[in-house]
Amino acid sequence: MRYFNYLTNEEEQNFFYSLPIQFNNYADKEVIAHAIGAALYMPATKDNIADDLVTGKHEGLVSMVIDLEDAVGDNQLEFAEETLKATLIKIGRYISIGLLRADNVPLMFIRVRSVEQLKRLLSFFGEEIEYVTGIVFPKFNVETGREYLRLLHEYNKNKRATSSTLYGMPILESSDVIYREKRVETLMGISELLNEYKAYVLNVRIGATDFSSLFGLRRSPDHTIYDIGVIRDCIADIVNIFGRMDNHYVISGPVWEYFKSDRVFKPQLRQTPFEESMGRHGRILRMDYINKYVDGLIREVAMDKENGIIGKTIIHPTHIKPVQSMLVVTHEEYMDALHIMENEQGDLGVMKSRYSNKMNEFKPHMTWAKRILFRSDIYGVLNENQNFTCLLAEERESAIV
Repeated sequence: MRYFNYLTNEEEQNFFYSLPIQFNNYADKEVIAHAIGAALYMPATKDNIADDLVTGKHEGLVSMVIDLEDAVGDNQLEFAEETLKATLIKIGRYISIGLLRADNVPLMFIRVRSVEQLKRLLSFFGEEIEYVTGIVFPKFNVETGREYLRLLHEYNKNKRATSSTLYGMPILESSDVIYREKRVETLMGISELLNEYKAYVLNVRIGATDFSSLFGLRRSPDHTIYDIGVIRDCIADIVNIFGRMDNHYVISGPVWEYFKSDRVFKPQLRQTPFEESMGRHGRILRMDYINKYVDGLIREVAMDKENGIIGKTIIHPTHIKPVQSMLVVTHEEYMDALHIMENEQGDLGVMKSRYSNKMNEFKPHMTWAKRILFRSDIYGVLNENQNFTCLLAEERESAIV
């Protein structure tokens, strides 16, 4: 698997200064954790997932979560589990007969609804679990979380030596996390628990929809999740505890719910980046994204990044490319990161950047630089004359200059 592997050689040369690397289930844990990116949710009752992978229905799809929780009715649970197993078996069969390349299978996760279900699935699945990268734990807390992680540890301890590691991704979305009087104690308890099993924890994910429901709130398509004060404050505390560089976890942003709606406020996408990259075609593309209400999503991903959050849960295929494009490292970011790393010996403390528009302080910015270079490997680096908009076009040939 590689980000933007659908581009032609000409497009790659036009868009990228440095191409993304290849990765799969067997890659280093930190690579997988950062590479999850836009994780597309699908109900486990969907029976054509394997066929969609063969046809490449969702261009650019790199990670997906097959949901056994909210997306499945209680009366459909057994059917959903059987369908999920059939999906994984079908993926294996398509790989064996050459219809699907193993390298093109996205990172796949299963969101379970209970400890009992996870226990059942781990015994229910056979070799087909090899195609699963990890398990998503909803409404994560210390009590149920300990059981989830214990089961994960037992599976990994007893799996075949040639099998890939099965990882876990807790979702923070319960009242004990969002209610102020319980938040710090709860988050510290979860942190201590995750540290015991850190080798198996890929992401800490934020469930802002469940948080919002506890207050009867829902952000409009004109606003980001950071405009809702009570959610913003909680996200800040989550980043404060799980984003510290001395005990860092990759934190993934909450879902953007909209793909069509009515507008109240002005669009949130500036025209200039689109025009600079694609001229007239860029203006058309910008209006297309505004009409689809993806401009709010792009704004929210930008805010996620500013707060140290990488990746996002998505519920619609049209969100794949906007999220992924925003995670690509710009040429300016890359040059700044290299500049800082090249001066880590301590001969200088501060210097004007190579773009001559900022000061790079070598000690304070060192951790930032390392994170940028790590992300550049996974998502690539854009050419100097390009920005994220070049990766959004449906008709990309019109973007090539």
